[in-house]
Amino acid sequence: MTVTNKPHEIVERALELSTADGCVVIADEHSTANLRWAGNALTTNGVTRGRTLTVIATVDGAEGTASGVVSRSAVTADDLEPLVRAAEAAARGAGPAEDAQPLVTGVPASPAFTDGPAETSSAVFADFAPALGESFARARAGGRELYGFANHELVTSYLGTSTGLRLRHDQPTGTLELNAKSPDRTRSAWAGRSTRDFKDVDPAELDAELAVRLGWAERRVELPAGRYETLLPPSAVADLMVYQMWSSTARDAAEGRTVFSRPGGGTRIGEKLAELPLTLRSDPNEPGLESAPFVLTHSSGDDASVFDNGLPLAPTEWIGRGELTRLLTTRHSAALTGLPVAPGIGNLIMDGGDDRSLREMIADTERGLLLTCLWYIREVDPSTLLLTGLTRDGVYLVEGGEVVGEVNNFRFNESPVDLLSRASEAGRTEKALPREWSDWFTRAAMPALRVPDFNMSSVSQGV
Repeated sequence: MTVTNKPHEIVERALELSTADGCVVIADEHSTANLRWAGNALTTNGVTRGRTLTVIATVDGAEGTASGVVSRSAVTADDLEPLVRAAEAAARGAGPAEDAQPLVTGVPASPAFTDGPAETSSAVFADFAPALGESFARARAGGRELYGFANHELVTSYLGTSTGLRLRHDQPTGTLELNAKSPDRTRSAWAGRSTRDFKDVDPAELDAELAVRLGWAERRVELPAGRYETLLPPSAVADLMVYQMWSSTARDAAEGRTVFSRPGGGTRIGEKLAELPLTLRSDPNEPGLESAPFVLTHSSGDDASVFDNGLPLAPTEWIGRGELTRLLTTRHSAALTGLPVAPGIGNLIMDGGDDRSLREMIADTERGLLLTCLWYIREVDPSTLLLTGLTRDGVYLVEGGEVVGEVNNFRFNESPVDLLSRASEAGRTEKALPREWSDWFTRAAMPALRVPDFNMSSVSQGV
């Protein structure tokens, strides 16, 4: 038969070649466009395209069902049979998969399954690039230097299974990171945004924000380590909440290994985690933060199972008005724990705050710290989800409702779960780019949080 290199046909042909008891094939067609700049001048730009094909073979045996997963890049029709056979060999050489479940059935096909992939190009920056050039000129005239990058990726995923699923999802992901520095490099400020298409980001607006922050930093105040009333902007809150989400697997909690484990056994579902009426949720159809409406995973782990590929996703509340309501489950871990099936979803939103801006929260601060962002976040103790990390690109002192200068950076030691219980105010929910985790997770919307006693455990010498 004649085989072309169209992605949906590649998926169909791989399924035809399979001799395993079950087969899942995922073709990811990806394209990227990027801009980079330094010292108020564009340095590089480029466009890339590629394909990754993942074959998941399942083989039934007397002791259970085994799975084998093989992924390769730049796959054409001629590469298919060796790839399929490699996945089958991996399955036959493996023991029974603990997470084995019947492959998903009964999900209606995506209408555009046979259409060509969506692609990005340098045209995505048609309006953004000229505005960025104007920002370079303003920054140069204002005595500051702009550094950063803009990246846009579009991934079209085709999912086919031996049980008849034919699903497709187009996922655009855009990130903008802008850093302003004083010419002597002693002052630095950062701003970041996530976007689907670069039509809702304005470099002039970000540059103006950074100019204000560099102005704040002209006065320097040294402070010791200690506990301070602290305003965490949405980006910092996003980094903490994303890590909390990644750490909220039901099985680990039920087995007593995490902060979500109930002393004496079971999980903390139903417990009050926050005094504020905060809701932490995910929704694949959240406007501006849309993500795959079905499970799309290339490997199994604590929070995902290849057997669940194609399972429809629905809006999920993880925390409802301060109460823990869901933990991450696959079909397998849901059966083990007796909890509802609640797979991970590609966005995270926290709302329930008082709808005040960060500027308004600053105006109501008698004395405290204002952070810009967090980085180098690492886990210290999974039983409390204690994290450590550093502040970066601007920590500012607020006195009498005004920013009066920049202070030194700190190392912090805090648990996001504990922070939720101590937060005294949450502001307006805004789209936020998690700076630390932006390589893996970009679709978030968070409020700023006021924490009366944020633990700055030691002074850091970073900028």
